[in-house]
Amino acid sequence: MDNQDEKPDLDSASAQTDTMVTEARPQTSEFNARSILVLASSALALFCTAGFINAFGVFQTYYTIHYLPQESAFDISWIGSMTTFLFFGLGFPAGLLSDKTSPMVPISIGAVCQVVAVFMISLCTKYYQFFLAQGVLLGIGMALITIPTTSVAPLYFQRNRAFAQGISVAGSSLGGVIWPIILDQMLNADNVSFGWTIRSVGFMQLLFLAIVVVGVRRPKAFKPPKKDVEDQAETTPETKEPEQQPTQPKRNRLTHLWTPSFFFLCSGLAIFYFGFFAPFFYVSIYAITLGVSESFSIYLIAILNAASSFGRILPGFIADRVGHFNILVTSMFMSAVVCFCWKGVDNVAGLVVWSAMYGFVSGAVLSLQIACASIVATKETMGAAIGIVMASIALTALFGTPIAGELVKSGYLALSMFAGATMLVGAVLVLFARLARNRKLLAKA
Repeated sequence: MDNQDEKPDLDSASAQTDTMVTEARPQTSEFNARSILVLASSALALFCTAGFINAFGVFQTYYTIHYLPQESAFDISWIGSMTTFLFFGLGFPAGLLSDKTSPMVPISIGAVCQVVAVFMISLCTKYYQFFLAQGVLLGIGMALITIPTTSVAPLYFQRNRAFAQGISVAGSSLGGVIWPIILDQMLNADNVSFGWTIRSVGFMQLLFLAIVVVGVRRPKAFKPPKKDVEDQAETTPETKEPEQQPTQPKRNRLTHLWTPSFFFLCSGLAIFYFGFFAPFFYVSIYAITLGVSESFSIYLIAILNAASSFGRILPGFIADRVGHFNILVTSMFMSAVVCFCWKGVDNVAGLVVWSAMYGFVSGAVLSLQIACASIVATKETMGAAIGIVMASIALTALFGTPIAGELVKSGYLALSMFAGATMLVGAVLVLFARLARNRKLLAKA
């Protein structure tokens, strides 16, 4: 691969598949001041967005016990599910907006929406108010921030793409560690009111998102889509041919994504996410049923997310060497196995170990799903490809946790079987995606 990248002339087939490789120039280091700044900004964005979603288990527990005791776990889980649905579901339009304009446009709009939403949460007292502020507005803002940032980072990395993406997505795990601790300390240890606790979070996110808006930039060598160049050509006397060309490249770029591998990837991830978020939402409530204190149950969410951060970086480093799809499939199968063992844990020590295990083995899914999507995309459709993957899991992420909330009424054995089974089916479909790329089981794919 490296020798091919150094050749000055490439045939048309290799030019399509290795466009980003030739531009990256592997003889120079991919890690420099510009790329590291973008990577750090992307991680900070996910710290504020997906990391805050990962901490929803804290809100699920707090609302159930203190703020909305009259509402069932099923009803309260819809708040977090709606946030997750919009976070993933708006990925495609957010990616297109980023591709057609500049990442700064959707990121800036999203930052305003998210900060306003957080401050509105601090004023809420009724269920519908929480749903609109935390479920709807917050989800919209997070989607507009996350997709552009995650689509820009891969433009700087080719040989270390999964490793870099793992570092970026690890920001969400770090958020899942830090936000629960902050909330627990302010609400339970320092006895700060709920309103001022959330407003303090809002001020912190305001600062962090301002850094993201400034830090996320495309590479200087990034070329605009062909339409921009051809629009200039329309000013010349020969207008017929330029007028016909803008639509053709668009059609080719979109159809380039729809391969069997990409279809199975989206389908598998969609089914997988039916059960993926159940431990994040319900592990703390399950701990309380075992006699664990509310304060310690919140730390289980932090433990799960801390282990997930290692699970996103280390497998990404390995995936660059043995294949992105290979590690993604392995991670999905292992997540299903660990989830099947959920109900077998009946003491505090076992629950800590189980939370750490699930966090680690499932961590690679969030980072490698983006890396796998970027493999089949061109640099012009990077945002659209990642957005399609995110949109494909939107509905299942929306309904998965409310279904889990209903299953809790029948016991946590039913919940663990449902979550484990859906993740197992999703892993099988993603295995088909991997085989569609290369049927040799030991090949790098």
